[in-house]
Amino acid sequence: MSASTTERPACRISVNGTDHDFDGPTHTNALDFLRGEGLTAAKEGCAEGECGACAILIARPDGDGTTRWTSVNSCLLPAAALDGQEVITAEGLSAGDHIHPVAEEMAVRGGSQCGYCTPGFICSMAAEYYRPGREEFDLHALSGNLCRCTGYRPIKDAAQALGTPEATDALAARMTDPAPASAPTDLHRPDTPTGDLGRYRRPADLAEALGILADDPDVLLVAGATDWGVEVNIKGVRAKSLLAIDRLPELRGIRRTADHIEIGAALTLSEVERGLAGSVPLLGKLFPQFASRLIRNGATIGGNLGTGSPIGDTPPALLALEAELVLASRDGERTVPLADYFTGYRQTVRQPGELISAVRIPLPLAPLTSFQKIAKRRFDDISSVAIGYAVDVVDGVVAKARIGLGGVAATPLRARATEAELEGRPWTLETVHAAAETLAAEGTPMDDHRASAQYRTAMLRSSLERFYAEQLNAMTEEAGR
Repeated sequence: MSASTTERPACRISVNGTDHDFDGPTHTNALDFLRGEGLTAAKEGCAEGECGACAILIARPDGDGTTRWTSVNSCLLPAAALDGQEVITAEGLSAGDHIHPVAEEMAVRGGSQCGYCTPGFICSMAAEYYRPGREEFDLHALSGNLCRCTGYRPIKDAAQALGTPEATDALAARMTDPAPASAPTDLHRPDTPTGDLGRYRRPADLAEALGILADDPDVLLVAGATDWGVEVNIKGVRAKSLLAIDRLPELRGIRRTADHIEIGAALTLSEVERGLAGSVPLLGKLFPQFASRLIRNGATIGGNLGTGSPIGDTPPALLALEAELVLASRDGERTVPLADYFTGYRQTVRQPGELISAVRIPLPLAPLTSFQKIAKRRFDDISSVAIGYAVDVVDGVVAKARIGLGGVAATPLRARATEAELEGRPWTLETVHAAAETLAAEGTPMDDHRASAQYRTAMLRSSLERFYAEQLNAMTEEAGR
């Protein structure tokens, strides 16, 4: 064991109220760890976070000294990320003669046939069952759970039949206390070659993280692991050194000033959504279309930008909002406009030793916004094209237009030619038709398995007209009230 972990096993994880020890390898995901401990309710279906068969519950801080039971994909999360944490699996929801209300409703309403996906559904449903302030069951809580044989109607019936937790419900009572603090972790075995087991470190604070990042050229940053977990599972990729930054307190706040809103990079998308509470309408339109609730409960806003992917969902919206990134290193901080951040396919201006510490959205916000995602499925899918709009119209004239695009080039990009075509012109259908032709020529769309270049171009052309129609309808409805 390393010097920092000689007093206890490298990782100690509470699962269903019982402590379990984990000492690697570091590429082991939470699902494989749990199944290795004999807890086999969670299953591997897709190994990339799409099916939800692996869902479990984790006790997460709810921002006010209380706990929120949060459902996540255990197939993506490194087991080491659970060090010091509390986990509940489907087995832990029901014990002995007691059957949990969620499991009971699934049983009596025929919500399970083969049963393979059922434990994952139950964990996602339980997270919604315990959601603070819940009045009705939000079926979007199940957007990341797929069933191949039962059919969704009885599952929906079971979800909507749920009442509120009883006063004697132990998991409900647990929510009134704080969630476990993040445990500093250093998982490795000095007597084993690092290449075999790797090293997983969770520093105590940002300063320690930046020191490791500066001193270890091989270190790989990992937050929610919704991208890295797929690389590990599907491609068999391994890392010599992992640096977990998802629980660093310095990266987990939302701060408002007169000039901007600053969002900590390690906040999950679900946490950002709750924290903003609709105060940034464009992001409010994005969140429900971003993957699934299970993914949003793990994926961080900084991680979605840090990968440099041209098809990430947050960049088009944040480009339209003229967001800036705060990049931190041991030498200090610098601020970079998001429009200048991406330099090539999965390449950015971020230097060795730097990490994204925050996203800044300048104020005031444009009054007319939209997020359009074109994908094969409505939810839980990767976009073929994504467009973010933020437009300000004054006295019928476009005073300012910002348009962010994803999926139409090697990087996310601003549609600058279209912005220039709109600004200073009347906000009319004639202007929109002309600018739509310019928008269709933005980027360098390509053919792939998600869409053809011709289709992507057609989607760009029609998206501006769709945005105009949305705003016109909204104005008509407002006038009719």
